[in-house]
Amino acid sequence: METGTKLRILYLYQHLVQHTDAEHTLSTAELMKILKEDYSVKVSRNTISDDLAMLHDCGLHIEHYESTQNKYYYDGHIYELPELKVLVDAISSSKFITQRKSDELIAKLLTLTNSQNAAKLRRHIYVAGRAKSDNENGYYIVDAINDAIDTKRKISFRYTDFDVTKQRYIANDGQPYTVSPYTLIWDGDYYYMRGFCDERQEMRNFRLDRIAEQPKILNQIAVMPPEGYTPADYSKHVFRMYDTDEPVSVQLHCQVSVMKYLIDKFGSDFETVVVDDEHFKATVSVCPSTTFYSWVFGFNGKIKVEGPQNVAEAYKEMLVNALSEM
Repeated sequence: METGTKLRILYLYQHLVQHTDAEHTLSTAELMKILKEDYSVKVSRNTISDDLAMLHDCGLHIEHYESTQNKYYYDGHIYELPELKVLVDAISSSKFITQRKSDELIAKLLTLTNSQNAAKLRRHIYVAGRAKSDNENGYYIVDAINDAIDTKRKISFRYTDFDVTKQRYIANDGQPYTVSPYTLIWDGDYYYMRGFCDERQEMRNFRLDRIAEQPKILNQIAVMPPEGYTPADYSKHVFRMYDTDEPVSVQLHCQVSVMKYLIDKFGSDFETVVVDDEHFKATVSVCPSTTFYSWVFGFNGKIKVEGPQNVAEAYKEMLVNALSEM
C-alpha cells in the first residue's frame, strides 16, 4: 500500500474518531471535503466509500446510516457522555488530587470522546474555590503503597501536620513511621491507608496527602492483619477515617424522620425495633469515636445514644467538655 493511501486512510479514521458519533455523522461528500481542506488529500467518492468499508470490515467500529446520503460515524467510544461526566466530576472534586494533576487527568479523559462531547464537558466543569491537596507526590505514594500491599512488605514514611501559622511540619518528632499497609480506602473526599503501625503498636489510619514523600518499601515482612479484618466491613463502621477504635454494637433511640440517614450510613441490614408510630430503636456497629458522636449531635436530639453504658457516658463527657470551653 502506497504512503499516500496509508495516510488518507489514517486521516479518515482519525477524523471520524475525534469528531463523530451516532449523533454527529458525516456524509461521503463532507468527508471528501474535509480530506481536501484539512489534509490536502483529494479522493473520489468511490475510493472513500471503499476506504470506509475496509475500516468497517477490519472491526474499527465505523458505522453508517443508509439514506439518500450515507452518513458515517465512529461507534467505538468506550464511555458515554454521562459516564465521562461522573468521572470528570469525581476528579474535579477530589481533595486528594492536586489541581495540576486534576487538569491533566481531565484532559486525558476528554480524549476518550469526540470533540463535540469534550466541548460539552468543558462547559460543565466547576472547580473554583474547591480545596485541593498541595502534595504533588500523590500518585507515587499510591503506587508505592500498592506495591507494598501486593508484596506483603512494610513501608517507612514521614507524616506531616500543620502548625498555628498553617505551615506544614514533620510529625512524630521528625521520625518516620513504619507501617504494615493493609488497604487503601477512599472516604470523605480523601484517600487513606489503614495498617499496623510499629511505633504505636496498633492499627492506624494515615491520610495519603499528609505523607511527605513516596514511602520506602522495606525488606521486612508485614505484620498480618487481625483475624476477620476486611476493608469493606471496616468502612461501614467508621465515621470518617479519623476513627481508630474497633467497632462495637451501639443502641440508638431515634425519631422516624432520621431512618433515611441511618440507611444512608449503615445500609439496610441493621436491627430495628418499633417503639411507637414516631420512634424506633436501632442497633448499629460503629467505631464509637468523636466523629460518630458529632454525627449523633448533628440531629439535635432526634438520635440518642442508649448503650452500651460506656459509649453513652463517653458521649455525655464530650458534650460536657464542649460546654466547659464556652
